[in-house]
Amino acid sequence: MDNADQTPLKRTPLHAAHLRAGARMVPFGGWDMPVQYAGLRAEHTAVRGGAGMFDVSHMGEFRVTGPDAEKFLQFVTTNDVSKLKPGRAQYNWLPGESGGLIDDIYIYRVAAEEFLMVVNASNIQKDWAHLQAQLGQHDARLSDESEQWGLIAVQGPLSEEKLQPHTAADLSAAKKNSYFAARLFGMDVWLARTGYTGEDGFEVFVAAGEAERMWDKLLGIGLVPAGLGARDTLRLEAGFPLYGHEFSDSIHPLSSSYTWVVKEKTHLGRAHISAAPEVRLIGLALDKVPVREGYPVFAGGQLVGTVTSGSSSPTLGHPIAMALVNAGSADADEFEVEVRGKRHPARRMGLPFYKRG
Repeated sequence: MDNADQTPLKRTPLHAAHLRAGARMVPFGGWDMPVQYAGLRAEHTAVRGGAGMFDVSHMGEFRVTGPDAEKFLQFVTTNDVSKLKPGRAQYNWLPGESGGLIDDIYIYRVAAEEFLMVVNASNIQKDWAHLQAQLGQHDARLSDESEQWGLIAVQGPLSEEKLQPHTAADLSAAKKNSYFAARLFGMDVWLARTGYTGEDGFEVFVAAGEAERMWDKLLGIGLVPAGLGARDTLRLEAGFPLYGHEFSDSIHPLSSSYTWVVKEKTHLGRAHISAAPEVRLIGLALDKVPVREGYPVFAGGQLVGTVTSGSSSPTLGHPIAMALVNAGSADADEFEVEVRGKRHPARRMGLPFYKRG
């Protein structure tokens, strides 16, 4: 992030809690965020083997209401919002008019004429302007509630077991992508069985003013705080794309395997998305040398693409990466990645790299 303009970093409602916990803070998309507490590997392992929690309060929340709320969302997104029943959530895309994605988002249906949209933190202003511009004659209203919410992601195979004693809601009855009102530790919340780690879990929407108290309660039941570092290695192992890396305004979204997000319906940017992408997203495994975003990828001695995300995998024990490569080279088995002028062998590996069970 370029801080040359000296713009002050924004803080989530949990900023003081992170400082008390000794977190190492870093700039991230305009926010001052914890990158790690005890250490990336320990936090990653806690989520894979038990339960951890992340501050994702920097994400944006937009509420969409009115008689045309569904119709409006059908037009500005690629997935089929009409399939959502109240109490259900859906991964979705905001396509651009002429290419790429404005953002990848989650939509939660609260009622027949009410939806909540969660957007990426670095895209809040851009997404808001885009949605306002597309509202047109739709009988729908948009409200930006981003500053009203704290959002804590509780992730890991023991998430339900850890939370259940502290809520009257039957968490075992909540299927993946469920979204419902509940009381947790005596506080009014909304719970979503969603997450970004490849593990089971719940995202806890809590009033911003109560977020720190909720965080402390979760610490008290043994949840391990995890920072941006572990969040990135967890999502990379799970093969989840990250906006600004695998998705952007200029990357064809169908370069990934997420073709299921585009349904046959009228939506913004449909003509562009229907065109075949010239690049494809692949997974790569290396033996020893970790690779990072921007490193060149070669096949048969020819430059064919670029690493979009890469790290050492704590779960698998070796470096992994995702890369966008020319479509004609995407089915090759052997590649090379250039690191500081030297090429290192890499083999194509299916996505996701890790999946529980």
